[in-house]
Amino acid sequence: MLLLGLALILAREARAQEPPNPGGGFQEEVSVGYVLVPIVARQPSGAYATDLKPDDFRLLVNGQTIEFESFEQGDRAPVSVMFLQDLSGSMANSNKLTLSQTVLNQLVMGHRPGDNWGLASFASNRVSVDVPFTGDTELLRQSASTWKPYGTTALHDAVSWLPDLTAHIQSARRAAIVMTDGVDNASQIDPYTAREKVRKAELPVYVMGLSTGDIETLDRNGEKVYRYADVLNLLSHLTGGHYYPVVSQSDAILACNSIESEIRNQYVIGFPTSALGTPTYHEIQVEPRNKKKLKLSFRQGYTGTLPKALVPSGQ
Repeated sequence: MLLLGLALILAREARAQEPPNPGGGFQEEVSVGYVLVPIVARQPSGAYATDLKPDDFRLLVNGQTIEFESFEQGDRAPVSVMFLQDLSGSMANSNKLTLSQTVLNQLVMGHRPGDNWGLASFASNRVSVDVPFTGDTELLRQSASTWKPYGTTALHDAVSWLPDLTAHIQSARRAAIVMTDGVDNASQIDPYTAREKVRKAELPVYVMGLSTGDIETLDRNGEKVYRYADVLNLLSHLTGGHYYPVVSQSDAILACNSIESEIRNQYVIGFPTSALGTPTYHEIQVEPRNKKKLKLSFRQGYTGTLPKALVPSGQ
């Protein structure tokens, strides 16, 4: 963990300092004083809304409408995806590692020029960066072929590392995919603390729950059968991602298709924050301005200073 910690510190120091060009065009890097909000827009039919313009979105921070400075659209921009794989002992059961390998292989199969993929794994109290971000998808496949389950499940501890694992990647289209079989039995931090740390990262988190159950399944008394699925679902929802219960290869492939479509079809809006004040948590809301029936998915907030637009002039 010492070497991992040193690597993550160095990665943080390498972050770029220039904000995106408000004039448009895909940007590889943004400064720490610039907030990116990935948005997935769906029509009432469930199809992606692919022809939206800046005027179709209203951005609110802490309930106040603000203007955003940058706007990215289209499916041609590169993506950066971090896979976080559970390697705890229970992953040896029910073909779970094979399903995880299916997920990884399926997603990197859609690699496009400029895409970057990273792979990290966790078990007990250890988080390991197995493959740093790279465009060489064969490295990920080779690493996944060596997976061996061991130890306990410290899921929340591992999830809390996501902001650091992705700190040096500033692509506008980014995501983390967590593959786990569920109930945490070894973390030192609780689910709430882990979620709060992940909120600081500007990336959607997609959770593949391997045999963790559907959040809608109820018993005869109307009580939820898979209570821990709510924890996984909440983690993904708060960051603008989704939770997918996976029990078969077909489930895995369907989830992969959904994730890839969402990442490729994201709109990304951005706004600068003030250099003054104490960083705190700020709620984000994005609403359709013209096409009211659109369903939007987006990150729920960020930790930092106020948007520049909300700071009184002269301060």
